Amino acid sequence: MRPSSLEVLDLTLPVVADPELETLIETRVGQLVRQLSSTSSPSGGSRGELGVRFFEKRRRKAGGLGGWLTGTARNEEEICWEVWKLKITLTTPRTESERMTLLRAEAPALQRTAMSIVKIVNRDKDHIPPITTSEANPFPYEILLNPRAEYDGKTIGFYA
Repeated sequence: MRPSSLEVLDLTLPVVADPELETLIETRVGQLVRQLSSTSSPSGGSRGELGVRFFEKRRRKAGGLGGWLTGTARNEEEICWEVWKLKITLTTPRTESERMTLLRAEAPALQRTAMSIVKIVNRDKDHIPPITTSEANPFPYEILLNPRAEYDGKTIGFYA
């Protein structure tokens, strides 16, 4: 993986060039767009949510029969340490003028959200587990479509 950048609405955002991650993001966003397009309101806007969960791999404690009984005997378990929920509104402009108006309105909102993410990430670091692997991505993750609120109180949420 290598760092790169992406231009979105006159804002340069950092990205990691990883084809597998890009494919996963495109798949989930496509699924959300299809879902929201099928439930679009007469006013042209539908809302949904993407969730990103980050995990730490930990060695399982010795003892107990949990893995043996469930058939998932492994030496590691994944513990969720952070959840991001991204609220998405899909709008369908009717004219080119309306599309340009929406783009002009969204550019400052995207910039505010990006700066909010930077502030939170720089401020709240104590919960991030140590990197204990030389893998390109030390923290497993999953991207969920319209995630349920079933996260325990031990996770830190970011809501954009």
